[in-house]
Amino acid sequence: MSYALLSVSDKTNLVPFAKGLIRNGFSLLSTGGTYRTLLEAGLEVKAVEDVTGFPEMLDGRVKTLHPVIHAGILAKETPEHFAEITRQHIQAIDMVVVNLYPFRETIAKPDVSLEEAIENIDIGGPTMLRAAAKNHERVTVVVDPRQYKPILEALQAHGEVPLDMRQKLALAAFQHTAVYDSSISAFLSQAFGEGAFPEEFALGGQRKMTLRYGENPHQEAAFYVADPKPGSIANAKQHQGKALSYNNIVDLDAAWQLVNEFADTAACAIIKHTNPCGLATGSGVQEAYSRALAADPVSAYGGIIAFNQAVDGPTAQQVTETFMEAVIAPSFTEEALEAFKVKDKLRLLETGVAKADAAQWVERVGGGFLVQSRDVQPINPADFKCVTKTKPTEAQMQDLLFAWKAVKHVKSNAIVVAKDGQTLGIGAGQMNRVGSCKIAFTEAGSEAQGAVLASDAFFPFRDSIDEAAKAGIVAVIQPGGSIRDEESIAACDEAGIAMIFTGVRHFRH
Repeated sequence: MSYALLSVSDKTNLVPFAKGLIRNGFSLLSTGGTYRTLLEAGLEVKAVEDVTGFPEMLDGRVKTLHPVIHAGILAKETPEHFAEITRQHIQAIDMVVVNLYPFRETIAKPDVSLEEAIENIDIGGPTMLRAAAKNHERVTVVVDPRQYKPILEALQAHGEVPLDMRQKLALAAFQHTAVYDSSISAFLSQAFGEGAFPEEFALGGQRKMTLRYGENPHQEAAFYVADPKPGSIANAKQHQGKALSYNNIVDLDAAWQLVNEFADTAACAIIKHTNPCGLATGSGVQEAYSRALAADPVSAYGGIIAFNQAVDGPTAQQVTETFMEAVIAPSFTEEALEAFKVKDKLRLLETGVAKADAAQWVERVGGGFLVQSRDVQPINPADFKCVTKTKPTEAQMQDLLFAWKAVKHVKSNAIVVAKDGQTLGIGAGQMNRVGSCKIAFTEAGSEAQGAVLASDAFFPFRDSIDEAAKAGIVAVIQPGGSIRDEESIAACDEAGIAMIFTGVRHFRH
């Protein structure tokens, strides 16, 4: 007689799977809610407490933590081990079916309390999973309802779960508990005030999809979800379109982070290769899109579009007039979804809410990884310092704030030329700052007259200001901090340009 122990939080397809196990000669052993579900379905099942002779206690905190259970799971298929458990009247357990308390889903709630989170830390479940996975030479371990069907098919075909399948299931179990523990570690590090950078850093995620390839066709790639909270690309719903590529996902995230800089007004960002080619605000999403597209219609072709408000039908209709790769927004009206159907390959992603990501940023390097906090420094104009004789007008100050929000999302060396809530020219990723300036001024053309300029870092020489004066720039915003700041200030004063120092740098590598 084979025994299967079932104790699951997610009861999807539980009863059909349990019936399949019974058909294949298994007796069922279960706990708590799982036991009641099986019993109510009319299945023959033993309660764990009837086997252990010990009741569930401490409000269910202790159910399976008992030698009878763990000896039954951990006994190797050797005469010595089986003789020992027989002497102790312990039944060998051949399959463990467990999925864990929903800790990640619990902490995703915006109002979750520390007490509620802690009560959703599973103890017995991971212990059983690890025991079963360790003893996979004999025991089958099951962590996901999606594994039920292939397991039943294997039992039907072979009369047992083959070793190679048990090995893969064991690996899945260890991966599952590792991700589970990493979520707990990350949450408690914040809750207990250890800060963003604990002595040991655990990173976990669940694979959402395997991608066709990475940045290039010869590279492999997959997409993992690490944070279940809404408002991110990782948890977005795709309404239509082709499968997402690696580059799509990177660009979608860049566009989404940028557009959510503008919480109080409709905004649209169009991204190519993680850099904005157009960014604008408007009275509504359609006006914001029209202005973002007009900023650089040539570069926008084949781009990624992000909106910070719901997309309506007229806006969707206008978007379909240009070839684009993907659109991401908090939501889409029914009219918008209908209008987008004419571009059935266009990817539409709905995030549910508009929210910039404040989570830590992890980047792999040889032999390890770097972790840093997101660049979410609040913008406080009261901390700005005007360092020139000319002061910016109120309208110019609004343009400077707009450009300052935009420039931190441009690859360094970054220059943004903007006016009236619209980018006019962007210089990105150049090896010297004056080179980025020249690119931005070329893109802006005559529209640079009367516009403002933002620089993500200080000007090491006055040459960028001299170029700005030639282009007709009227105000500049930058961190300051160069040993040659006085030269740049003098260049501004000579040209009648207002310049603001923010004291904050926005490098983006």
